[in-house]
Amino acid sequence: MMAAPYATNPATARGRLYPEEESLFRSPFQRDRDRIIHASAFRRLKHKTQVFIEHEGDYFRTRLTHSIEVAQVARTVSAALDLNAELTEAVALAHDLGHTPFGHTGEEALDRLMQPYGGFDHNAQALRIVTDLERHYAEWDGLNLTWETLEGIAKHNGPVPKPYPWALTAYNQRHDLELDTHASSEAQVAALSDDIAYNNHDLHDGLRAELFSTDELAELPVLKECFERVDALYPGLNYYRRRHEALRRFFGVLVEDVIKVSRKNLADFNPATVDDIRHAGRMMIQFTPALWTDLKVIRQFLFERMYRAPAVVEMRHAVTHMIDELFPFYQHNPGELPKQWRKEVAEAQNDEALARIVADYIAGMTDRFAIQEHTRLIGGTSVPPGVTGGH
Repeated sequence: MMAAPYATNPATARGRLYPEEESLFRSPFQRDRDRIIHASAFRRLKHKTQVFIEHEGDYFRTRLTHSIEVAQVARTVSAALDLNAELTEAVALAHDLGHTPFGHTGEEALDRLMQPYGGFDHNAQALRIVTDLERHYAEWDGLNLTWETLEGIAKHNGPVPKPYPWALTAYNQRHDLELDTHASSEAQVAALSDDIAYNNHDLHDGLRAELFSTDELAELPVLKECFERVDALYPGLNYYRRRHEALRRFFGVLVEDVIKVSRKNLADFNPATVDDIRHAGRMMIQFTPALWTDLKVIRQFLFERMYRAPAVVEMRHAVTHMIDELFPFYQHNPGELPKQWRKEVAEAQNDEALARIVADYIAGMTDRFAIQEHTRLIGGTSVPPGVTGGH
């Protein structure tokens, strides 16, 4: 299939910060994707929270399964729009590498603790991981990804508002990612695929956790029509199959909507190059306004019934307390950091430098390791049973 003229072309990629000979068998973006998959930070996502803490059940999504689902959606949409699916997949797989243990709860705690030193942002931390903290190669720190993949990680949600997060500022001074412009269409697809994936799978996980019922879902916009269609096709269908059939139709509605409106946006704008996309002044990859309005209703339902469910809130309080205690503990006892971190500690020039080392270390922890370390070093905080406690 011919790529669109505004698709990112690997033959004209802007290269890597550290020049290296490209593969004979893989495109630059395939190579980026493969390096991300083999990164230790990517493996750790299997024990990091999506909504439920890692110990709460084997069936719930983790950051790893979420990232895989985002990549699947992104490849589908990218191919339908004649974009570079390899670049889209690389950005999709990397988009959550910077997440802390305990998901957004952990990020909020770490951001608050880091406010005296410039704060903490998981998107900026993802860039920091792939440009610095993955230290496996002889000639550079990080994964030495292409400019296009780094741009997508940094600004897949749109131009980065000022003041830039510290990690983005630090890297951008060495390698300008043009943070004030939009990203490529491929990166924009990764961003919308994130929305599609979590809106779908959080409904699945909320049902499995019994935080709401199938009947309640069947009254929500978009989902109502999906359930009605399933009931018309399969009267008397088993409840489990019924909800699966309805939710997969919901998933399809979201994907088809993005493809339809994005095709129209691109046809109307008629960009000749990927740089035209960057300077378009608006996102090219979008939902229709009507579907976006319906999704806001569904997201509010999820917020009230799932993200702020009593069992989830109880867990949020417990894990926030752990981060609140681990951070100052490591600041005052940096000798408890692993030995490979101590050289940086010795070279830290001030409190801010030490705080950044501690933040990098805590952000890299999995849920289970953070719980274990808190118990070993501090003790005194038990982890609630969570949403599966009564099941």
